[in-house]
Amino acid sequence: MIKEEELLEAIAECQGQRNPNASTCMKLASYYIIQDHIGGKQEEPPVPQYSYASGPEEVTYDSGTEFSDRIKGMDINDVLAVIDELMSTLYIVNPRLYAGVMRKL
Repeated sequence: MIKEEELLEAIAECQGQRNPNASTCMKLASYYIIQDHIGGKQEEPPVPQYSYASGPEEVTYDSGTEFSDRIKGMDINDVLAVIDELMSTLYIVNPRLYAGVMRKL
C-alpha cells in the first residue's frame, strides 16, 4: 500500500528537480493521479516563477544602409560576434583603420 507520506515526498522530489525532463513530468503526473485516487488532499501546483531578465535583444538600428537592413531583427550577440571577428582581422590587415575605429568607440 502506498503511504501518503511517501507520495508527498516523491512529489516534492520531482518538483525540486532543477532541470526536469519528460520522465520527471510523467512521474509527477502519475503521483498526482495516485494522490487524487487515494483521497489525499492535492497540493496547490507551484506558482510559475518568471524571470524578469529580458530575452535576447534584437537589433533595431536603421541607417538605411545594406548593413543595417541585414542586421535588423537579428540577435545582438550574433551580430557582435561577427563584428568582433571583423575587428580582429582588421587589426592584422590595417592597424591604422583598426585604431581609428577603436578611438571612435
